[in-house]
Amino acid sequence: MKTHGLLKILVMATSAWMADFPKMTMAQEKTSPPQSASTEGDAKESEKPDRVSFLRIKKSDSGEPESLQVAVARYTFHEGTAKGATVDLIGAVHVGSKEYYKELNKRFKSYDAMLYELVADPSANKPDKRAERGGFNPLGAMQTGMKDVLNLKFQLDEVDYSPTNFVHADMSPEDFVEDMSRRGDSVVGMVARMWGAGLVAQNSKKGSTQQAEMLAAALSKDTFKLRRVMADQFESMDGQMAAMADKNGKSTLLTERNAKAFEVMDKELKAGKKKLAIFYGAAHLLDMHQRLVRDYKATQTKIEWLDAWPLSK
Repeated sequence: MKTHGLLKILVMATSAWMADFPKMTMAQEKTSPPQSASTEGDAKESEKPDRVSFLRIKKSDSGEPESLQVAVARYTFHEGTAKGATVDLIGAVHVGSKEYYKELNKRFKSYDAMLYELVADPSANKPDKRAERGGFNPLGAMQTGMKDVLNLKFQLDEVDYSPTNFVHADMSPEDFVEDMSRRGDSVVGMVARMWGAGLVAQNSKKGSTQQAEMLAAALSKDTFKLRRVMADQFESMDGQMAAMADKNGKSTLLTERNAKAFEVMDKELKAGKKKLAIFYGAAHLLDMHQRLVRDYKATQTKIEWLDAWPLSK
């Protein structure tokens, strides 16, 4: 398999899997408690959240899972030429409900610059659906299989990337491979570290229970049960994601792609854009949050929750 093929599998394993870092908390960055307020449709919002979380399972009062939700978190800049500007971190879910993508398309139109992830030639700018899904592309096959099993929609079929405010904000495949080589890393090495962490998780008591639940859900042919089991497993992926980092806490897949996205954000801010958004896999957003708070002295001023997967009938 070619390097770019392996690269796509690795990207799929993180940002395309939505997964990521659910229920991340940051005690060192406490603010006032959130004030919840309901909005129309699937969105929920709260002001000045006291924890950092970009993916969660919404439950009913009785504790039953209702939906897998992803965050839209707003940050406000208070210094320099960007003072007064805002950037929304939008967690990408690569398979989801049609209603979820319809809501995103409506929101995307409101931004001056809509930055998105895609390890591809930046000159192409827009995702090529045929290239992503056609032929023997393992990424397309995995995404198509997942959407069919879960009875959901595929992001590239539903998100409209044609508006002029969409801006490519990611590495090219060549940049990706070059960055790994510079740090003495490789796609195979990163995959191996993730698999190793995954094996440790599987051998744990919780991991064994999740495997049994996954098998039972698959055999039951109950779509909602399978969604609930898969959503619950996201809570176990933080160790595997951390395993991708090198001894300096960096990884091409996560931190260095984020650095590239922020280079593009800086250019858009310098160009006078005031309302920006970054549409990236939820695994990326904790690091992006830390960069915004640490390097830009920005504050998270609002967070909304969108239902991506219904988990009950």
